[in-house]
Amino acid sequence: MNLANKIRALVVLLWREVLKFGTVGGLGWVIDNGIYTLLWHGPMSDSTIKARVVSTAIATLFAWFANRYWTFRHRRSEQVWKEFSLFLLMNGLGLGIVLVCQVISRYVLGFTSFTADFIAGGVIGLVLGTIFRFLAYRYFVFTEELSSEFEPIPERPLTPSGTATTGSR
Repeated sequence: MNLANKIRALVVLLWREVLKFGTVGGLGWVIDNGIYTLLWHGPMSDSTIKARVVSTAIATLFAWFANRYWTFRHRRSEQVWKEFSLFLLMNGLGLGIVLVCQVISRYVLGFTSFTADFIAGGVIGLVLGTIFRFLAYRYFVFTEELSSEFEPIPERPLTPSGTATTGSR
């Protein structure tokens, strides 16, 4: 296999992971912010930071299962507890990113409304935390070699003019 096909196969694989991770992340975002909203308007209205910790913890458990058994299923190891520990560590750091955004908004900038908390923690913080999490999961948590389930894209023969032939893959 030539270098161009190796690069193309890697890009295809990476995009599959990004799309699956994005789907899990989108569902996690709904879970996180849905629970946060319920807590903010209910039993934790006096402690929005604690409400964010609880909602993110629940969304994290969902993300663990979805990422391990779907997004990165081809990269997971047999050492479940080691992977889970690293996953929690990386999510703790991701949660830290979310909380720093919300704390800066609330306590440094003085924005104390639900909307400000939601934008700071649930949008800005979550976007930054999500970028961090994807990279951390891919390079530190789910690090096993690729399984044979994901073979490189086969090379297509070239025509005499130097272009790839068409056909199904």
